[in-house]
Amino acid sequence: MRVSANIWLLALTLYSLLGYGQQDSQVTKQTFQYKDTLQLDFYALDKAQAVDKPLLVLVHGGGFASGKRDGADESKFCEVMAQKGYAVASISYRLTRKNDPFSCDCATEKKMSTFVSASEDLADALAYLSQEQSLKFDRNQIILIGSSAGAETVLHSAYMSHHYLFKHIPPIKVSGVVSFSGAMVDASYISKTNAVPALLIHGKKDELVPYATAAHHYCSEDKAGYLMLDGPLTLAGKLKELKTSYILAFHPDGGHDWANKAFSQTELVQKFIDEIVLEKKFTGSKFKGKKIKLH
Repeated sequence: MRVSANIWLLALTLYSLLGYGQQDSQVTKQTFQYKDTLQLDFYALDKAQAVDKPLLVLVHGGGFASGKRDGADESKFCEVMAQKGYAVASISYRLTRKNDPFSCDCATEKKMSTFVSASEDLADALAYLSQEQSLKFDRNQIILIGSSAGAETVLHSAYMSHHYLFKHIPPIKVSGVVSFSGAMVDASYISKTNAVPALLIHGKKDELVPYATAAHHYCSEDKAGYLMLDGPLTLAGKLKELKTSYILAFHPDGGHDWANKAFSQTELVQKFIDEIVLEKKFTGSKFKGKKIKLH
């Protein structure tokens, strides 16, 4: 028992030295202008934590018309995840639908250009972060996280690279994707070359962004903004086909409010990142797809 206790103490000490599990360290926040007037906030434990950490990049929601990188939910989420030992960046991006709502009256072509513009900005933010040598994180471990419009941005950025509208965007190498109430245009663009593990959190009765496959905002076919989207249930099916691990976490009666409620699921996000993305427990021959009912 004495030997086991000593081993446990040594493991706990190493865990603390690596920056994970520390609950009293100071989280610092730095703001950078990465493109034109667009800014990002970088959160990390204080400079005493010298170890390279995975980078989480958060893209806020708001229908591409509103929202901000430092909103109350976004800021709290970033601070909590930084306290857990990750480096975290929350970015601003062009709100191209600010004067033209992202609804059934917004033409499909405009919706597609909106997805592309946001993906361009995310790619530029990642390029800036990777080149800024003062920022300490593992450049081979980047996880994209988005809420609502931000979730659509990270899904398209990660999985639509082969689509002709996205091909001009520099390739984005990421290790995982976390979507809070998001969907993408066509899950068939997920392939062996771009499939990465995903955590998909969604309300099953979302009336704006489909849980399975349906029209964006459930617009009718005669509307200018009729555009089919593949939601998390469909995405999970494609990832399963490619033996790429995923967690599909759904609330049976939840709506689009889970775009905000999901910010509280920090333990689930941490579990996904640590076990599936970093430790690669369930990839390839060890593939694991999991459904979780949220309460």
